[in-house]
Amino acid sequence: MININVCIGSACHVKGSYNMISTFQQLIEEHQLHDQVELRGVFCMGCCGQEGVSVRIGEGSPEKVTPIQARSFFKEKVLES
Repeated sequence: MININVCIGSACHVKGSYNMISTFQQLIEEHQLHDQVELRGVFCMGCCGQEGVSVRIGEGSPEKVTPIQARSFFKEKVLES
C-alpha cells in the first residue's frame, strides 16, 4: 500500500492542497489504484513558507509540489515506483 499524505493546513490550503487532492483522486481512479494507494489529508508537516503544497509519500520526507506539478509528481512517485 502506498500512502500519500497531502497537507491541508492553512498555508498549503492557500497554495491549492484541495485541488491537488482532487487531482490525485482522479489519477487513482484513472489508473484503478484504489486497493494500492491510500490518500489522506493531514495537517502541518512542518514545511510551511516554501513554494507548493507539502506532500509525503510513505515515511519519506515531505516534498513541495505545486498544483501544476501534481500529475507529473504522481507519475514519478507512484506509477513509476
